[in-house]
Amino acid sequence: MIKLVGIIVQEGESIDKALKRFKKKYEQAGIMREFKRRTFYTPPSVKKKMKKAKAIRRAQRMMMEQL
Repeated sequence: MIKLVGIIVQEGESIDKALKRFKKKYEQAGIMREFKRRTFYTPPSVKKKMKKAKAIRRAQRMMMEQL
C-alpha cells in the first residue's frame, strides 16, 4: 500500500508554513512509522509484548475517560 502525501501551497504562503503543514500531514499519515515497521525485523515475542502494552495503555485511557 503506497501512501502519497501532498499539499497545495497557497499564493503568498511562506515556505516555512507550507513545510509545517506538509510535515503534519506526513506524520498523520504514519509513513515514517510504516517505514520503520517494514525496515526492521521484530521478533514475534517483541510483537506480543508491544501488543500487550498497547492494550494496557488503551484500557488505562478508557478508565481515565470514564472518571
